[in-house]
Amino acid sequence: MADKLNSGDMFPPLSLQLIDDTSLELPEIKDGGYSIILFYRGHW
Repeated sequence: MADKLNSGDMFPPLSLQLIDDTSLELPEIKDGGYSIILFYRGHW
């Protein structure tokens, strides 16, 4: 099992393939801002 992130930890690099055949690279570095990453697994 992977280690959990703690407050202040850097988010590990992650590449996501989107349904429109583009990709999203995380984390996107933004100066002085905060980000929230939400994974929605769909309808239960």
